[in-house]
Amino acid sequence: MVNHNTPPAWLAFERQHVWHPYASMCAPAPVYPVRSAQGVYLEFHDGRRVIDGMASWWSAIHGYRVPALDAAIERQLQSMAHVMFGGLTHEPAARLAKRLLDLAPPSMQHVFFCDSGSVAVEVAIKMALQFWQAQGQGNKQKLLTIRRGYHGDTFAAMSVCDPENGMHHLFQDILPAQYFIDAPVIGVHDAWDDRQMDELRQTLSRQHQHIAAMILEPVVQGAGGMRFYHPQFVHEAARLCRAHDVLLIADEIATGFGRSGTMFAQQHAATEADIMCVGKALTGGYMSMAATLCSSRVCEGLHGQGEHAAGVLMHGPTFMANPLACAVADASLKLLQQSPWQQRVAMIERVLDEELACCRGAPGVRDVRVFGAIGVVEMAAPVDVANVQRLLLEQGVWLRPFGRLIYTMPPYIIREEELRQLARAMVSAVTSH
Repeated sequence: MVNHNTPPAWLAFERQHVWHPYASMCAPAPVYPVRSAQGVYLEFHDGRRVIDGMASWWSAIHGYRVPALDAAIERQLQSMAHVMFGGLTHEPAARLAKRLLDLAPPSMQHVFFCDSGSVAVEVAIKMALQFWQAQGQGNKQKLLTIRRGYHGDTFAAMSVCDPENGMHHLFQDILPAQYFIDAPVIGVHDAWDDRQMDELRQTLSRQHQHIAAMILEPVVQGAGGMRFYHPQFVHEAARLCRAHDVLLIADEIATGFGRSGTMFAQQHAATEADIMCVGKALTGGYMSMAATLCSSRVCEGLHGQGEHAAGVLMHGPTFMANPLACAVADASLKLLQQSPWQQRVAMIERVLDEELACCRGAPGVRDVRVFGAIGVVEMAAPVDVANVQRLLLEQGVWLRPFGRLIYTMPPYIIREEELRQLARAMVSAVTSH
């Protein structure tokens, strides 16, 4: 019989040899061994069942052990787990591409499958750079973005993350220098003031001949600070980019597939990007996969006819369009379409707004904000992550705070009573911190 009070035998080895995200190998923070996951619950090795308020970093939108997604994986295994995508193709990739394009804004017409969100951003940047090279405008080599953003951990992606307050400041002297403007400060529900666009207007006016593309996370800035800003900024940014012959890249890796209340966050702004990155929830949290979508203009333009046109997009991951990942992603998006996801996200927004409201004005709290299926309590000082996680686990909830933020992005299938338990645990952790 398993003794649930005894740590598993493999844990000591794991702690000595296995790195965790943004963690020290020499002085590792506490980690909790998970034995299984079902619905919105994680079961730890010691027998505790806790509500996963993170949806495995925002990806497991349907929860865990989803029968339709399990079945999709099992069916695909009967034919093939993987074949290279160079020179070969398969039906799961075609089915998924069609479903993606049916869901995406109409301007999106072409799909490049990637391994992860960071790689999707790398591919988007390559698309933009190759587009201008093929047009004979190789001087357009820079990117423009807003501060407080996060776009991934690979090098080109790091170069457009916040250079001062982001997670990659250690590499600042190594990364390509890009153009940054201040992050929008007008909130989602605040009155719009067009002066918010002044810095972007000036930057594009002065530097557009050097800028290949502007990249931003529409409306919701994720790991850079969980900030929500006015959709009109995205709308005006798209208009200004068009006027100055600059491509617009929408990083929808965190916001795509319903998290903000619309299928994609740029839809709040009634605009369409030239290039769009998706990931995280694409496979329902089952496998690592992402995609970079683009318009016909970008696709045709980057192939080009000029002497500087490569004629192909210069990228090709080994596991590109992995059939297992394509099959489960197609099943996940089908399940999302068939589900009442809008009502579920609206319920999450309503309940989080109700339950977290009491934190507004509390000692040590800087801000409380809720948008779609995202709830954030921002503290005035950095959070003691290990202590806050311990307090949350005592109340049956798993979250992963970072910086000054205690936040949740739960699975859409969470029931109201489970969500209230999660939110009240957050309140308790905030008031006890």
